[in-house]
Amino acid sequence: MARAAASSVGVASVVLLLLVVANVSFSEANVEGIRDLSGACGVEFPPCFAKGKSTSTVASPWRRSAVETPLPANNSLVLAAARTRRSDPVAKLTMYEGGWNISDTHYWASVAYTGAPLFLVAAVWFVGFGVVMLVISCCCCFCRKRSDRYSPTSYIASLVLLVILTCVTIAGCFVLNAGQESFHRSTIGTVDYVEGQGNLTVDNLRNFAGSLAAAKNIGVDNIFLPVDVQQKIDIVEEKLNSSANEFSARIVQNSDKFKNVMDKMQYYLMAVGVIMLGLALLGFVFSVLGLQFLVSLLVIAGWVVLTVTISMAGGFILLHNVVGDTCVAMEEWVTHPQDHTALDDILPCVNVATANESLHRSEEVTAQLVALVNNVIVNISNRDFPPGFKPLWFNQSGPLMPVLCNPFNPDMTARKCGPGEVTFSTAPDEWKRFECQVAGDAGSEVCTTVGRVTPPAYNQMTAAASISMGLYEFGPFLMQLQDCTFVRETFTSISVNNCPGLERYSRLVYDGLMLMSVSVMLSVVFWMVHTRQRRRRARCGKQPG
Repeated sequence: MARAAASSVGVASVVLLLLVVANVSFSEANVEGIRDLSGACGVEFPPCFAKGKSTSTVASPWRRSAVETPLPANNSLVLAAARTRRSDPVAKLTMYEGGWNISDTHYWASVAYTGAPLFLVAAVWFVGFGVVMLVISCCCCFCRKRSDRYSPTSYIASLVLLVILTCVTIAGCFVLNAGQESFHRSTIGTVDYVEGQGNLTVDNLRNFAGSLAAAKNIGVDNIFLPVDVQQKIDIVEEKLNSSANEFSARIVQNSDKFKNVMDKMQYYLMAVGVIMLGLALLGFVFSVLGLQFLVSLLVIAGWVVLTVTISMAGGFILLHNVVGDTCVAMEEWVTHPQDHTALDDILPCVNVATANESLHRSEEVTAQLVALVNNVIVNISNRDFPPGFKPLWFNQSGPLMPVLCNPFNPDMTARKCGPGEVTFSTAPDEWKRFECQVAGDAGSEVCTTVGRVTPPAYNQMTAAASISMGLYEFGPFLMQLQDCTFVRETFTSISVNNCPGLERYSRLVYDGLMLMSVSVMLSVVFWMVHTRQRRRRARCGKQPG
């Protein structure tokens, strides 16, 4: 039992935080906002929660070997099927076959049943030792005939065993302290990692919303987006910011909550260690000094504290198995993210085709914006119109402006920039060199120096380039949210980098608890034995020759 009982409370907290984070990131408001934008721009995004079968497999150096379960005909995958095959007490102890599923009461019943042995030990100890103490008390009260026979062997043996058991308790306390400190530090580090990943997603959402807000001001030479599109951008921006704010608040709230739980758990573990160590030391001293009344009080205290400690160890077994199941489930889900699993209710992901189609549409919008800017540069700024040909003539002159680089070919494959083209990041500085000084009323400015673009037109072009860059850079980010790449990468990192350490440190916590429990349990018995033998020895010493 001890080999399988290393608790991983911290991993459970981190997993719960991650699931909450992932669930908020796929909020319906966010998805609807993207659909509103796509509809407004004439781009039709596919449904965000369509399911499909993936033929890809992600290979990773797994900490555990994930069970490669054959996929059923209905494309559903039972996660951690081999690990979760346990007796189900609510189903007449039949084997549970449903795999990892935190929504299934049978799963919780089967995993709780793994902690039953220690709960039973705690109950037997509490009832059994209580009956023994009651019987001893009755014998002391009603049985007047006492045996004062002194056994030197029992006296020496109980003293030696008490010394050994006290040393074992001290060692167990050190093991518990080292384990809980490392466990707490590793758990907090894991929570901070998940919080950082979530904050990165929030920043990207807000930056993307900012790019959309800037799109309302796009207008090059009095060519603007339609009013209805600008209104829909307002709706999308509001929904994205709302989702980002809710996401951020939920991350902070749950992170603080789990850290508070971890701090309390550390406090309780330290308290248990101090109490058990204090019982062992005081019990040893009082029994050696023969203070029977104080020893009796410590026996009662040890009886209660041991019951709590053993029950706590049983709870650690339950949590360990839940987290172990979750780690395996995460590993298997990472390799089959598009199959129907118990994680779908928490992490709805689109299939690969849907995600690729969404990215393709964003690429098309980016290409259209680039074409709009280049059309103005080629057909207006770089042409020399007659002086009276307003508004196309604004006295433009000098070297020709470079066009904006389109990162996509007509078939939406990646394209390298050609000679003389400027990228999204370099366009503002390059175009600034072609800006002229103007005179005249707003809207009818005329260049008074050599240049190809007026300051208002320059601002409009750079705004369009900024939006194009935003769509180009954040398009893949949206796809990662939709196909759960963010969650998949985070799950993989936790499973490979965090689960082993957390389980190793929690094993130390469990070993320390069990070591102290067993040693103090035996010490309680030998306190009474040694105290009685010492009193008999004292009586024998007072009897006349």
